Amino acid sequence: MAMAAHEIEQLIQESIPDAVVQVDDLRGDGDHYAARVSSPAFKGKTRVEQHQMVYKALRGRMGDQLHALALQTSVPTDA
Repeated sequence: MAMAAHEIEQLIQESIPDAVVQVDDLRGDGDHYAARVSSPAFKGKTRVEQHQMVYKALRGRMGDQLHALALQTSVPTDA
């Protein structure tokens, strides 16, 4: 069962409330997405730790309902 982009965005924002999230469906199939997530919560964290925070927010759906996610994370410049 595929996920909609808004579901991915909602899950991330529920776990990282101050995040700015943009999710794009790369193939239009509901299985391959690119997400850009920017949050002050990422400050001081490595890129791996930032990605782990996002994957945790997806609550185990990676590899099941969500097949592929190209992820870019960042800290806002004013944080």
